[in-house]
Amino acid sequence: MSLLECLVGITLCTILLNPLLKTAADLVSHQIQYEKKQLLISEADRAFELIGRAIRIAGYRNIKPSHLASNKTETQAQWIELNKRVGFRGSDAITVRHELSDGIDFDCIGNHLTVDRTKNHLALQGFLVDRQASVPKGVKANGGSLICQSLDRQGRLQNTTLMNGVNTLFIEELDLAKDSGERLFKVELEMTDGASLNLRLERTFRTRNLL
Repeated sequence: MSLLECLVGITLCTILLNPLLKTAADLVSHQIQYEKKQLLISEADRAFELIGRAIRIAGYRNIKPSHLASNKTETQAQWIELNKRVGFRGSDAITVRHELSDGIDFDCIGNHLTVDRTKNHLALQGFLVDRQASVPKGVKANGGSLICQSLDRQGRLQNTTLMNGVNTLFIEELDLAKDSGERLFKVELEMTDGASLNLRLERTFRTRNLL
């Protein structure tokens, strides 16, 4: 076989293989994007579960006369506090308060809530988005960090990072019948991989203990 024949054969193989190689590369790229998307959706679902659980438990009162008497006037309007545009990239923040049950209660990161982690018999759970603490200034961040707030054993507010890749958190209170005593919130999360992938997801949650 001459050199010319070898070159012609290599050229023909390249022409035939190029489309297959391009297709394979595209499939790999799409698979990577799909896996990133599913990971962001999974993280968002976890965040929605924690925020929704907090909203549903807001205003819970243990049926003990001493607790009810001391908290009724002081905290009636403070079971849920919604602060607009106070976080990373104009994100909202929400804080809920509730009493402890006679069983086992957990905060937003799964730690056991005890009486010494309350203030005026009330436990606190909060959610906000802040800039990633580990990212140096001037370096582009992969979104912000979803922060969980709770009280420590001295009753002081503590912040714990739940997850990164959260661009924004928006919370809107929706209208309900005034005599229902309940409150309805639409929670919207924008998740990002810090590059081309940005997902906007939302859920709606209703309180259960505000009567």
